[in-house]
Amino acid sequence: MAAFTVVKKEDLEAQQKEESVQSLRCITSELGPLTQPDGSAVFTQGDTTALAAVYGPADVKISKELIDRATVEVIYKPKVGLPRPVDRKLERIIKNTLEAAIMALNHPRSLISIVIQETESLGANLACCVNAACMALLDAAVSMNFMVAAVSAAVTDKGEIILDPVSRVEDEARAVLTFVFDSVDKNIVTVITSGQFSQDEYKKCLYLTKQACDNVFSFYKDSLSKKLLKSA
Repeated sequence: MAAFTVVKKEDLEAQQKEESVQSLRCITSELGPLTQPDGSAVFTQGDTTALAAVYGPADVKISKELIDRATVEVIYKPKVGLPRPVDRKLERIIKNTLEAAIMALNHPRSLISIVIQETESLGANLACCVNAACMALLDAAVSMNFMVAAVSAAVTDKGEIILDPVSRVEDEARAVLTFVFDSVDKNIVTVITSGQFSQDEYKKCLYLTKQACDNVFSFYKDSLSKKLLKSA
């Protein structure tokens, strides 16, 4: 006769935590470091840093004008040299993510331009860029449907899941997954994956990154509160 073991939800969550290295690297930021843009932010995760600047809503060229909504533009600048095809791909991913977050219908026939400068890319660069862009939009007081928070996870050959991986871990990992969540219901806005992973590994990455995004959203709120207190 087969024996069945009932696993409590708490025990399952504890087991998932034991199977992963789930601490995010230290997060720091600076709001409004640039004076020319309408909003800007420096966002740092560990040793990975991105600078984002937001211009607009502003006038838009007729060729780019949309009658019923704002045109959202994302320009990604690598640390050295001209943008490569991989950088253009990064632009499209971030643009599609931010278009979902921005209330573009509130600003028809205008342009919202987000410029992201790679300062130091030492792991989880996409997540850092998305988070920097979100903070810059908040600094510019652009109307948004929700905030977005991005967290990356790497799956090692041993099946270990490492959140917010550094470059060395990403290079050696069997798979790297980056999830972007909204601040309302923590639904997935964007997911980008590379490498090979099982369905269970995907679910574990989703679970752990979803929990970790709370830290990013809390960081946004704390940063904005500190800026408002300084300006009061």
